[in-house]
Amino acid sequence: MLVDPGCIFCRIVCGDIPSAQVYEDEEFVAFRDIAPAAPVHILIVPRQHVASIDDLGPSDAAFVGRLVLVAAQIARDEGIAGDGYRLGTNVGKLGGQSVFHLHFHLLGGRQMGQF
Repeated sequence: MLVDPGCIFCRIVCGDIPSAQVYEDEEFVAFRDIAPAAPVHILIVPRQHVASIDDLGPSDAAFVGRLVLVAAQIARDEGIAGDGYRLGTNVGKLGGQSVFHLHFHLLGGRQMGQF
């Protein structure tokens, strides 16, 4: 597994930095955001270091599909699936990405604004 020791999310995945984990399996870890933008704000990250979704290719389709399915399961577990939620990722500096380790934000528990 590829890990970047300078990456905060890699350090969280490895257990070097504590987090409020809500899910983990052999591929992904999910934990509560320390600065939530909604009542439910969970970050879903792969254990393997990938800088962003822009670094993935066609051979990663099943991996991304599993990540999205994990997000949907967490939304159900958190009780926000019925009313709706937002799932998104930021890509690159201009896209608002601040941690360059692929991660999806799962937000819910309130009305989300329109894009």
